[in-house]
Formats: sequence, C-alpha cells, structure tokens
Amino acid sequence: MEHEVVIIGGGAAGLSAALVLTRARRSVLVVDGAEPRNKPAAHMHNYLSRDGLSPLDLLKHGRAEVEGYGGEIVNDTVHGVTKTHDGFAVELTDRVVTAKRLLFATGLVDEVPDFLRARWGRDVFSCPYCHGYEVRDQKLVVFGEEMKVALVRQWSDDVTHVPSVDGIEVDDDRLVAVISGSRRVPADALVYSAPVKPRDEFLLALGAETAETPVGSFVRTDDKGRTSVPGVYAAGNVTDPAAIVIVAAAQGAQAAGMINMDLVTAGT
Repeated sequence: MEHEVVIIGGGAAGLSAALVLTRARRSVLVVDGAEPRNKPAAHMHNYLSRDGLSPLDLLKHGRAEVEGYGGEIVNDTVHGVTKTHDGFAVELTDRVVTAKRLLFATGLVDEVPDFLRARWGRDVFSCPYCHGYEVRDQKLVVFGEEMKVALVRQWSDDVTHVPSVDGIEVDDDRLVAVISGSRRVPADALVYSAPVKPRDEFLLALGAETAETPVGSFVRTDDKGRTSVPGVYAAGNVTDPAAIVIVAAAQGAQAAGMINMDLVTAGT
C-alpha cells in the first residue's frame, strides 16, 4: 500500500509531524515500536500547558488527534528500508509499504547499566531540566561527569560528585550509592549521564551523512529536518541528542512543513 509519507517512530516528534501532515490532507502512516525513551518516567516537564503530564498520556492524546484527521498508526517493527525508483519501500513484519517521503523519528537509547535500570527515570536520571525540580534541596549524587556538578547545584546545595558507582542499595526507600565496593554515599537521587545510541541504522543504510556531537556521531540534518538523502528527513533525538520533548515535537512539526512543500514542489 502506498502512502505519501511514512513516519518511523511515534513519539513526540513523529506524532507532531503526522498531525501537521494529516491536517494538510496527506496520506500518512506512522510505524511505532511502542518503546519511547521516557517510558520509565511518571511525568514529563517543560512542555507548555502539559507540564507534569504522563509521557504515555501525551502519546495517547497525540495518537487520537492524528487518527482523527485520517492518519494511520500501527504498532510494528521496521525490518528494512530501501530506495525505489519513485520513493521508498519499508518492510514491516508481514507487509511492505511504500512512500514518497520518509521521516525518521526513531529517537535514541540510553545505555544505562543494569544496576540502575529499575530506577532510571525516577530517582536516577540524566537531565536535571526534566527531573531536577522534583528533587530540589535534597541530597544529590552526580557521578561520572564532574562538569555537571555546577549545573545540578542550581537545584540543591547538597551535591556530591563521585567518579563512578559500582552499585546502588536501597535503605528505607532511600538510595545508597556504592563506590569501590566499600564506600557508601546516601542520596535522594543520582544524576548520571548515560551513554546514548541513536536508532539510526536504517538512516545510515540509506547513506545519510553524520556529524560529531559532544555525545557521539548523529545523523546530520539542516534546520528543516532534511538529511543528506533526498526525500529522507529526521527529527527529534535520532538527530538531536539534546532535544527535550517539546523541542522534539517542534522539530517534527517543522520537518512536516518541509515535507509537505517538498511534495507540492514535486507536483504531488
């Protein structure tokens, strides 16, 4: 089945793009693996008029809006993407769909150590803009990145930096960071900048160029979301590791506007 646009990734960036394009009366398919980066978090913040909303509720409302304008959303896994003579073919689990344009909004993966995974997004986090206010004036431990200590001190004066943490324990529901097997530092929350990996394998397979960022290599786009591959766009964390939810949503909307004009220019 052919669509004008296939969007791979149904988070804030992908759904915002789908909303713009469906309102522009484009045929849109959103393919979503249902594994948003912020799934562990109970709340999201800094999203004007939606501060404190569950990130999963944001996606639920966003899906309803897109479907209300005729967009199609499927929970599926993309197994391959190839260029065709007039667009792209996207291989799903049990069918192949085609599109004139592609938008990747696949996000990234935080490579969190196993011993932190159960508390990630709660009292272990990486972004103080997203979680810092909720632990203001409490005892915080920053480990790994020493340069982050000064930033975290905007939310609390009680900040301890440690170079590494070997494990965590819980004492009366309070975290205890275990360092070098013997030293124990109690904390109300731990701040850790986990390594990140963009979900960009299909973008790279299509030949998209990358650029170096402070946290690694990411697919390069212009300010409208265009990659180096004609007809292929990217928005959100797959291309911008620093994009918080509201920024990713804005990038998706902006890329959608460019995709629509691209199709108009092509006579579609």
